[in-house]
Amino acid sequence: MSDFASYPSLKGRSVFISGGGSGIGAELVTQFCAQGARVAFIDVAEEASQALVETIGRAGHPAPVFINCDVTDIDALRAAIVQAEAAHGGIDVLVNNAANDQRHKLAELTPDDWTRITDVNVRHQLFAIQAVSEGMRRRRHGSIINFSSVTWLKGTPGLPVYVASKAAVVGLTRAMARELGPDGIRVNVILPGWIMTERQVRLWLTPEGEARLMQNQCIPEKLYPPDVARMALFLAADDSRLITGQSLVVDGGAT
Repeated sequence: MSDFASYPSLKGRSVFISGGGSGIGAELVTQFCAQGARVAFIDVAEEASQALVETIGRAGHPAPVFINCDVTDIDALRAAIVQAEAAHGGIDVLVNNAANDQRHKLAELTPDDWTRITDVNVRHQLFAIQAVSEGMRRRRHGSIINFSSVTWLKGTPGLPVYVASKAAVVGLTRAMARELGPDGIRVNVILPGWIMTERQVRLWLTPEGEARLMQNQCIPEKLYPPDVARMALFLAADDSRLITGQSLVVDGGAT
């Protein structure tokens, strides 16, 4: 952490992160806590999330608040945001990170599959924004960071609903930036490339896939969760105070 930027404006800020128990989400929680922010995060993975809380506490940073919540349950999502506000005050930074990237074949898709995937990838982002926006409007300050993916830019095959939902997140971001901007609220979206989370490496990384990735990227190095989390820190901090409605790609130049 010492080799990278510190953001004084994040100290004491109330941050809410969805899908914070593992992968990119866990790194987001870790990095915001290291900046001195007051973090609450939601996930359905109880054991991993509790372990993360303990690890951050042992590191000497403010321990985050974990709330067990399924983002497809909008009432539970709203209740979790209320709980986070009770613990840390009004939400200053919302990070909509939770996603379902399970591979799926076009011929086998059902309407229930569409609902299940889009409910995680885009529906919860909209309703989380709705839940925090009124408080941000009253304070005339806030940063909302959505997560999309470069898959929609590339039209990646083998996961059409995921790609469609990630494209929708970019449209949502543009609309919310216009709607909320007059009240001092910024809304941006991060588009990660192939990030080497434990899940990605375990399920999908092959020597052939890695070779293609290195060939396609301008900088032939694998990307890891901290590479994405540091972009989120910048977008959350006052350093980016007039950046809104933007899509920030973190993929080593592959797209």
